[in-house]
Amino acid sequence: MTVLLSLFLKLSAFSLVAFGGINALLPVLFDLSVTQEQWINSQTFADYFAIAQAAPGPNLMTVTLIGWHVSGVIGAVVATLAIAWPSSIMIFFLQRYIRAMQNPRKQKAIQFAAGALAVGLVLASAWQIALQINQGYAAYFLSIATIMVAVFTRWHPLYLIALGAALGIMGVI
Repeated sequence: MTVLLSLFLKLSAFSLVAFGGINALLPVLFDLSVTQEQWINSQTFADYFAIAQAAPGPNLMTVTLIGWHVSGVIGAVVATLAIAWPSSIMIFFLQRYIRAMQNPRKQKAIQFAAGALAVGLVLASAWQIALQINQGYAAYFLSIATIMVAVFTRWHPLYLIALGAALGIMGVI
């Protein structure tokens, strides 16, 4: 029961800073679940993140899978509720406040600021996760090459995923 309470309280606190979705919290979630609490190891974290990204639905599935790993179905439910309830309430009231504003320029400014914050947090998160998960020069090269291809070409991301899977199967990364 104390593990479930700890899971609920810690994930609820993370939810309050989840601008940009759960991906903005990945380094902190990694640190909590792998390093601090040792609920899972780094490979399991990477696997759960990959499953969450491949599956349809919200990105918070990573948290759900960690909760499931910690305490089965009850852990999955507790983790999902914990990560969803604080940010949902906060966004509800923030959106009401923004809509009640009379000045459309202030509305746009707040919305653009929130968008910039979300993008910045997601990019910082991606960088931190890459530093924690990449093992060896080939993995770093693949990460940098993926960024370059995504930014400078119009390739579909599935090609990059397939390339990463092929390199993993061949044992390169």
